[in-house]
Amino acid sequence: MAEAIVSVSLELLDSILLPTASFIAKQVRLVGDVDEEVEKLKNNLQAIQAVLLDADQKQMKNKAVRVWLNRLKDACYDVEDVLDEWNTEIMKLKIEGGYAHNALAPKKKVCCFFPSPCFGSKEVVLRRDIAVKITEINKELDAIDKEKDRYNLNVLPANERPDYQSMQTTSFIDVSDICGRDYEKNNLVRKLLCESSEQRLQIISLVGMGGIGKTTLAQYAYNNNEVKSHFNAIMWVCVSNPFDESRIARAIIRSLESSNTPIEGDLQNLLQRIHDSIVGNKFLLILDDVWNEDYNKWEPFYHCLKNDLHGSKILITTRKESVARIMKSIDIINVEELSYEENWELFRRLALLERPTHECEKLEEIGREIVKKCKGLPLATKTIGSLLQFKRSRDEWQRILHSEMWKLEEIENGLLSPLMLSYNDLPSSIRKCFFYCAIFPKDHDIIKDDLIRLWMAQGYLGLEKDTKLETIGEEYFHHLATRSFFQEFSNFKDFIWNCKMHDIVHDFALFLSNGECLAIEVNIGDNNPFINSSNKNVRHLFLKVNKGVLFPMSICSIKSLRSLIMFHDGNALSSDVLQKLCELTCLRSLMFHGFKVVEEIPKEIKKLIHLRYLNLHGQFMVKLPESLCELYNLHTLDINDCRSIVELPQGIDKLVNLRRLRNVWSHGLLYIPKGIAKLTGLQTLSEFVISSEGDNDSKACSLEGLKFLNNLEGSLTIRGLGFVKFASDGKINQVLANKENLTRLNLQFYKRKKGPTVWVEITPGGGVSCEDYELVLEALLPPPKLEMLQIEYYRGNTFPSTWITSLTKLKSLHLWHVSNCKNLHPLGKLPSLERLTFFFMEDVKKVDNVFWGMESGICSSSSSTYFFPKLEELKFWDMKEWGEWDNDNAKKGVDKEHITFMPCLATLDIYNCPKLKALPDSLLQRTALKELNISGCDILRERYKEGTGEDWHKISHIPNIKIDEWVKRQQ
Repeated sequence: MAEAIVSVSLELLDSILLPTASFIAKQVRLVGDVDEEVEKLKNNLQAIQAVLLDADQKQMKNKAVRVWLNRLKDACYDVEDVLDEWNTEIMKLKIEGGYAHNALAPKKKVCCFFPSPCFGSKEVVLRRDIAVKITEINKELDAIDKEKDRYNLNVLPANERPDYQSMQTTSFIDVSDICGRDYEKNNLVRKLLCESSEQRLQIISLVGMGGIGKTTLAQYAYNNNEVKSHFNAIMWVCVSNPFDESRIARAIIRSLESSNTPIEGDLQNLLQRIHDSIVGNKFLLILDDVWNEDYNKWEPFYHCLKNDLHGSKILITTRKESVARIMKSIDIINVEELSYEENWELFRRLALLERPTHECEKLEEIGREIVKKCKGLPLATKTIGSLLQFKRSRDEWQRILHSEMWKLEEIENGLLSPLMLSYNDLPSSIRKCFFYCAIFPKDHDIIKDDLIRLWMAQGYLGLEKDTKLETIGEEYFHHLATRSFFQEFSNFKDFIWNCKMHDIVHDFALFLSNGECLAIEVNIGDNNPFINSSNKNVRHLFLKVNKGVLFPMSICSIKSLRSLIMFHDGNALSSDVLQKLCELTCLRSLMFHGFKVVEEIPKEIKKLIHLRYLNLHGQFMVKLPESLCELYNLHTLDINDCRSIVELPQGIDKLVNLRRLRNVWSHGLLYIPKGIAKLTGLQTLSEFVISSEGDNDSKACSLEGLKFLNNLEGSLTIRGLGFVKFASDGKINQVLANKENLTRLNLQFYKRKKGPTVWVEITPGGGVSCEDYELVLEALLPPPKLEMLQIEYYRGNTFPSTWITSLTKLKSLHLWHVSNCKNLHPLGKLPSLERLTFFFMEDVKKVDNVFWGMESGICSSSSSTYFFPKLEELKFWDMKEWGEWDNDNAKKGVDKEHITFMPCLATLDIYNCPKLKALPDSLLQRTALKELNISGCDILRERYKEGTGEDWHKISHIPNIKIDEWVKRQQ
């Protein structure tokens, strides 16, 4: 890990020296002889870096080496801070002098950067301060460099140094499917389903050493259909160490009530709430990873969970049999090590994945010897098997088999060795990303994108050059996942959304962080929880402050903090607290979570000059201070769901490194400042808001300003398009066309405004014609790779014929509250369209051949024609005037034998269309249709009513039919 930190310092040093030399040549220098000190700094770092891989391995057996490495890390952090301060001052000069790296910045005469007649004494002193710091750091590095000679540290050969470029990627698999334990699974389910009249509450324990066995068995029971049907309620709570009664009680309530709202009350009230919720219910409560050996802490839960209904069960997983006995388990199931053959099967599926037969045969003998060293522990086998996926040669496997690391036993019997082997195989650039994950509490849902942003903020992904840092972050995450450092992945479509770490892997990461990462939870009665000698090295802190607890001001004394992630269940933080937090000037990442934690950002935030990542998601500020624009290093500003914020700082153009402005659901924003157009490197702008008030026109960026932001990617919402003026002058033509990486676009012609009690939609008043709407939409030629398009509150008579049918990559199209359109646009020839939705198009009376995209005689030849060839989902909502869906092409002289309509359609929804008389036979008689939902459609309900409807026979073959299901639920 130390090598990684040294690498960051060297990269940062190079990034400063080269641009500085080219920017103002000889004038940009430190005072005195510090040029020599800078060169000396670089040489010291390079000399130490050469032996750090060997030091990393030797520290496990040599405490002195470990102390030396910690001293080195502290010095390197100081190097980073000083170099970053230097770099920030150079940026400040460029920005103030008009040399900021964006296309639209005004050009001004540049004053010299360091002591000269054109600068006052303040600037000279500041530069001398940086010079003094570099000199002091060099003294410390000199001592560290000399000390290394005591430990006989060697430069490792090239073939023993992990190389990121050569690392292969592969898919990761769900090991829970291949862990065997069939007898244990069946035995556990049998015991859970067994009824007994002897005790009203039965406790069963799964006991065994570390690994994935106990939790996997518990998960099997949790997801088993027989178990689900046997109990009225099933709850899962990860306990971990320590046994925090209030946290566990809240977790049980949250699991019982399936709610994410804050849960208030003292322990007694929480226990009473649990008791009231389970009365009359037969429940299963799974308490995973219990360590507590104090019966007095468990006893209140035991009495709370007892009820009068026979059959309720508690399932405990623990590493200690004493815990199971203290908790009065009536049945203890010892989860033994996997059998050799089960272990081999797990290993084989991982290590020999996707290899040719001859290669598997060559490696099997060595592989079986490695499996023996795993001692039947599935986590050990999983870790080593994942590592060996990437080792192709017999020599590499031999090196793992005979590694000295197998002799290490410091963490959980037998598990440190394989974890350390896998960790040592990671390149240094990825090692630091792994140990950083120890900042999160055990069992925490780690959101992948947030984790990558946090890595970026610490400089772990390098400095942006040819490859996007987000891309590097995705690759690093994938490498860690395929090596089994992550588990329990949650996917959204084809993307991993979040994951967790196994408890023992988390312990290992915490061990490697050597006190740099800490997660603490502050409860009522905790006094100064952060002032502790063991916390002196903390640099990355996850802090949870529970309801009714004052903010622990002691954390503000830890000036070396680089990450602060706060979860706050209490009242808003006072201005005094926030000002104190602004004194943590080493921070790179600052995240606030919780309802109304922050109501005002103090102007002192400008002190956080190193800050890269500021997450204010869901906070209640009305505005951000102008001083925030002095955070020149900021790359991510997250104000998602900040519904009270009305404006952003006017000096936003000074945030030259800003790459992501996330502002989804920030409905109160009146406009986006003009300066945004200068941030040509911006990659994410969630919502672009057009001013609807003349008073803001001088401060607001016009729609035309969007044309300069061609690096935008992913999703973009443009809000307030109905207020665009002078669309006919051509200035807004094709403002989107060059945004090649934009894939999702939402065009909103309205804005939201806060009413007395709720948010309401506002649209332009008189003077705005249908033609104005049409001109605006026509000018917004979308980019070619667009995959999703949503249009809301559009009041034109027609849609642009020039571009909507040219979107060959479009997969989803949604039209909301579109008035004045009496016909649906011809969409049938869009080749990639998979989902199509029409909401509240109240003027449409008929759907006919125009919708399909047919012209008279187009299909009269013998060639086949497909309409909506890939459409899977079609929805019509609240089309109250729609009465006819004409699909009878025989009247038009069309050869129906060569026409195919919607061959992939699986779901058809018709909601609140009371005048619709019938559905097209050509759709209903298709075998691909799997689901038909009809609600609020009186005529259709009678026509397709089961058994008695005249056309029931036309839909009876569809597997899933719901007619007026919504009405029934409401009744």
